[in-house]
Amino acid sequence: MGVKGLTTFVEGNHNFLQNHKFKNSRLVIDGCSLYFYLYFNHGLDQQHGGDYDAFACLLNQFLSALAACNIQAFVVLDGGMDPSDKKFATLRERMQAKIKDADHICHGRNGSVLPLLTRDVFIQVLIQRGVPLVQCPAEADWEIACLAYNWKCPVLTNDSDFYVFDLPAGYLPLRYFQWTNVNGKPPQRYISARHYTINSLCRWFGGMNRELLPLCAVLSGNDYAAPKGTEMLLSLISAHPGSSGGRRTGGSSSSRIEGLLIWLSSFSSVAEALEEVSRVMGEEGSGGKRGKKGGLSPQLWTAMQDYNIKSQSSLACWFSEGKAVFGGKIFSLPEYLRLAATQGQLGPLALDALVMQRVFLIPQVENSRLASSHSTSTAIRQAIYQLLLQKEQESATQGRGGGNPLGRTRGGRGRGGSGQSGTEQMGFRAASTDLILVEEYDRLDVNLKKNQVEACNTRNHAHLNKLCQAPEAVRLGVLLDVLGVNDSVLAPVPAHLRLAVAVTGFWLREAVPPPSQHMLQALLLGVIFGELSLNSQSGAPQRRHAAPQHNCTAERNLINRQRVRPGERRGVDIGAAHSISQWQACLWSALCLNQVLLMPLPQPLLSWIFSGSLVHGLLRYLKGGKPAESLLTEGSFYRQFYVILLDAVRNCSIKANPRSSASNRRGRGRRGRQRGGRGARGGGRGAEDISNRFALLMSEEEDEN
Repeated sequence: MGVKGLTTFVEGNHNFLQNHKFKNSRLVIDGCSLYFYLYFNHGLDQQHGGDYDAFACLLNQFLSALAACNIQAFVVLDGGMDPSDKKFATLRERMQAKIKDADHICHGRNGSVLPLLTRDVFIQVLIQRGVPLVQCPAEADWEIACLAYNWKCPVLTNDSDFYVFDLPAGYLPLRYFQWTNVNGKPPQRYISARHYTINSLCRWFGGMNRELLPLCAVLSGNDYAAPKGTEMLLSLISAHPGSSGGRRTGGSSSSRIEGLLIWLSSFSSVAEALEEVSRVMGEEGSGGKRGKKGGLSPQLWTAMQDYNIKSQSSLACWFSEGKAVFGGKIFSLPEYLRLAATQGQLGPLALDALVMQRVFLIPQVENSRLASSHSTSTAIRQAIYQLLLQKEQESATQGRGGGNPLGRTRGGRGRGGSGQSGTEQMGFRAASTDLILVEEYDRLDVNLKKNQVEACNTRNHAHLNKLCQAPEAVRLGVLLDVLGVNDSVLAPVPAHLRLAVAVTGFWLREAVPPPSQHMLQALLLGVIFGELSLNSQSGAPQRRHAAPQHNCTAERNLINRQRVRPGERRGVDIGAAHSISQWQACLWSALCLNQVLLMPLPQPLLSWIFSGSLVHGLLRYLKGGKPAESLLTEGSFYRQFYVILLDAVRNCSIKANPRSSASNRRGRGRRGRQRGGRGARGGGRGAEDISNRFALLMSEEEDEN
């Protein structure tokens, strides 16, 4: 959300924000606002794909500062898009602006683009630290305000809407929250902050009725856009000789916000203000009545309800009992997926596909003359859409003669069309033949373009209601089949790196132009750096492989010296940036698919497998003619480990199902038919190839048949 001009107005008046020593309290944190603020306000890398290790370190420092002051953090995240579509036009505008920003950064100009996996790193760090978090179905502002209202604790965010919500304990703007400088001695440590409540604003305007503030927000253009007719109303308020606005604002106001507040302060109630709106707009007779149809004042009244928070918070129940009561399509999901979504373990890509059948693909710093990096991973997203959206065929169609390849069942069950096959009992049935299309909004050159992407046309699928009953081996088979990888080639790789290795093999096979050998080596050396860093820390996770410790620090320092330093960040290797963006796009989609399949593989620790400035620096080192092995001690464990990873990735890059390779290069689905793009290439798969991806959902006997 956000109210145009309100932040500038409030922060320009020292009477509205009071100095505050914050400690010993609950704190509701706007998670999205926090990770944007931390990344953009601390000089972290944007040019090279993101430094997730530096971001994770910064977030850990922030959480430690809160803990030192006995501040209990509760993080609330946005989920998918608003299903009402009232913000869709603005979302498109913002996405277009980010595409232009990414292009500017790529060419050494100013811009601001959040690296693709930042949100995932943020959630992983919170989970590791045991910080309570929740993901809302869509935008979280109202839920955040409602929780803070119920708990009588402040909100930490940078969203100007919180200058309007009537919160008993007020609002702490992130930009004034000095967490890097904890003051005092234990147990009285505190963080210096600036504190706001709407009381200070209402007092400044002669004791204005606080219930009028939401009307100011809506008239100013909250929720990304004011109701139709607002601009005309504002003009009439300023010019109408009989209105309070005409008498009191004029040229003396420092801003539209101030003028509106001066005008509104002359009314004793919302009803009186809406009555005046009707009069100024020539709508006499509507009287601002809530039930009146038509006219601007009922629209304004409806929009104002976004700020009505005097109700019981469903998030309070979630944080105390692990139960959340949300409405909407997402939370009609099976319980296991509903829980995953609420825990932040099912990302916005899946939520938007499920609810809206529409997704925005996040812009990255890449070569805008080539096809979007996300086109490399279209096949993975097609599998996600199929799992989430495919309907289960009616059982009656299963028994029709000649129509069901699963008619033969183990042990003679199902003869004559009766009974269920083994796969049917696990919830795997023939897929509906209905065409499923998802709107993907992605980059074409430097413009936002809508593409209709077809979900996998599979012969068999796992129905969401029964997916949790499927054995892990079956779900793993689905994941690896989509990635085109045999599980045997992953056997030498530690479990926590298998998904990253499989994705890297997929990327090596699918990316256009093909990644260079040096790029592959640089990425894997970055993974080795993460392993060295983890194993050199005290209390490293026990799931890490046992390795001699004497060379860890020396090898880590040698690799880290190749990092591109801030002073060197003048130009970008555009080819390298594009290849890295393709790799991240593949990993981003694969993480979501792994989540939908209930994580048959552990999610890799993202902050320890990729750092953009390091990978770019390593690539420069390798292009200089030095071998990758020169950065690792001869005969050391990590030198051997690097070779294991390199061999595994190369093996993963060989298509696991060669029978479908021909169809793999023929018609790539609707995404492949996009027009007018230089270097455009569809990333989808042909139906013949896709239909084999879910073969592991069949029983062994059925597969042989």
